[in-house]
Amino acid sequence: MSGQKTITAFYEDDHNKLDELFKTFHATKRTDFAKAKEAFKSFKVGLQRHIVWEEDLLFPLWEEKTGMSEGGPTFVMRQEHRQIGQLLEAIHDKVAAQNADTDQDEQLLLALLGSHNMKEERVLYPSIDNVTSQEERDEIFHEMEAIPEERYDACCGEH
Repeated sequence: MSGQKTITAFYEDDHNKLDELFKTFHATKRTDFAKAKEAFKSFKVGLQRHIVWEEDLLFPLWEEKTGMSEGGPTFVMRQEHRQIGQLLEAIHDKVAAQNADTDQDEQLLLALLGSHNMKEERVLYPSIDNVTSQEERDEIFHEMEAIPEERYDACCGEH
């Protein structure tokens, strides 16, 4: 992870990887449910990891550097993360029950992620890059690697 130079580049790349996993889930859920389920599991765990990275590391750094917390952009992002989590769980419950009828929940999740990711990629990440040094960003990447998997790897059990 430390090979990345900016928060923006790293997190945009992670968004893109997650998008591809979700597309695989959607494209295969009615033709190869086992493959779809694995793609969804990877997507869910990856998105949960992404949110933990943001909430545990990026957002506190932004708030410390700018003095903006209550009512600022990270406050809004945290609220949206709760909504994203609820939609993830709704889809997960259906996948766990071998139910491919997730289109409505997927549409809601994609709409929310679309606007959420745009705000992060166009405003928040570049702003974090602007208020941090390369050393601080390198430290964030190092700390990301140190977060234990059990903080985000909650999915799917034996389903």
